[in-house]
Amino acid sequence: MNLIYNVKDKPKFGQMIVFAFQQLLAILAATIAVPSIIGNGMSQASALFGAGVGTIVYLLFTKFKSPVFLGSSFAFLGSMGAAFAGAVSNAAGHAGLIIGAILAGLVYVVIAIVVKLFGVKWISKLMPPVVIGPTVAIIGLSLAGNAVRDAVGCPAGFVSFDEGQLLAGNGFIFQMGAKGWICLVCALVTLGVVMLCSVYGKKMAKMIPFIIGICTGYVVAAIFTVIGLLTENEVFRIIDFSKFASMQWYPDFTFVEAIKGVKDIDAKFIATIAVAYVPVAFVVFAEHIADHKNLSSIIGSDLLEDPGLHRTLLGDGVGSMVGAFFGGCPNTTYGESVGCVAISGNASVVTIFTTAIMAILASFVAPFTTFLATIPGCVMGGVCISLYGFIAVYGLKMLQPFDLGDNRNLFTASVILIADIGSMCLKIGEVMLTSIACALILGIFVNLVLGRKKDAE
Repeated sequence: MNLIYNVKDKPKFGQMIVFAFQQLLAILAATIAVPSIIGNGMSQASALFGAGVGTIVYLLFTKFKSPVFLGSSFAFLGSMGAAFAGAVSNAAGHAGLIIGAILAGLVYVVIAIVVKLFGVKWISKLMPPVVIGPTVAIIGLSLAGNAVRDAVGCPAGFVSFDEGQLLAGNGFIFQMGAKGWICLVCALVTLGVVMLCSVYGKKMAKMIPFIIGICTGYVVAAIFTVIGLLTENEVFRIIDFSKFASMQWYPDFTFVEAIKGVKDIDAKFIATIAVAYVPVAFVVFAEHIADHKNLSSIIGSDLLEDPGLHRTLLGDGVGSMVGAFFGGCPNTTYGESVGCVAISGNASVVTIFTTAIMAILASFVAPFTTFLATIPGCVMGGVCISLYGFIAVYGLKMLQPFDLGDNRNLFTASVILIADIGSMCLKIGEVMLTSIACALILGIFVNLVLGRKKDAE
């Protein structure tokens, strides 16, 4: 695509700060959501700090050639829960988070060594663009339910006859109350402003559509909230300003609590952590490749060749270890960050570095992080509709060189899309294979069995 700022370009200082803030807004909700979901004393501010440090580690390993931010990985939610479930104390659970992240990071290190020794041709054979394209698409599509549910204020905005289907992102129906409609208005205003700025905006407006959209959506939500406060009507209260009364003034770093739990660690506990983390690392490895293929198509440079898959893996793996040491959450490359690069046309790696520094500093500024935490889910839902949509479309774009009239290509792409959209999840022992992992494995199998014409590489 036509980028306004390419990877090596350096925007002016003032612009760079604004662009970095936009990136921070794009990744914020997901990054701080993981510690909120896990609980057990995990800190949102620490997760933000860990994400910033992990991103800097990643940029160093990739020689500042890959413009993407690393944030808390949702793929390890079950693993992190297992760390606390198998611990005899909360402190031991925090120690388990660090041990698990180290084990998962080591998986990346081992794969990176294999890639360095044997190259990436074997990966290209296993996962050619006809496999990677649909996989990138389903990463965006699998997040679509999250964006829509946020946009309508879920869980209040959605009900389902089958809770399991709802959690899988399938089989839910609309039954919105008044608050759901108000949330939808805020989301659509946000989305509309993002689209208008991105398409018709001039100069800076075209490059910071998310900031303008989020600010506009926040103002609309604030107006509804003021109405709710004046009329004492809960339906209109979209923003939770009470969060300012319980601000966390400094990060609670994971390693501080983990040190207290070292005495409670034994071989059995470490084995439990290994079983919970290591298999998931192999699943995330596949998503790592898909994310970098997607980013490569945006910036017009194959990141698996330069700086090389071994470097991106090392950056991701070591970055996860370091990030978890501070924030407890293994990190991963963020689709929201990739989408932000695509929509804004700003692939400057300096912007990503500045975002990382901003995340680190912001974790110590309680009013700032609290303000970011008060951005309503419906406003972020409006933004994410566009972000996740871009990820899906860029994945499908990878299929353009392929002849889908050839049933070999058609079947390969089809089974990947349907397996994920149909929520094919498999649980083998304690290991849960996500629908994305199942779809990718099935796609690789179909591609190898059927073979393919070498008409598109």
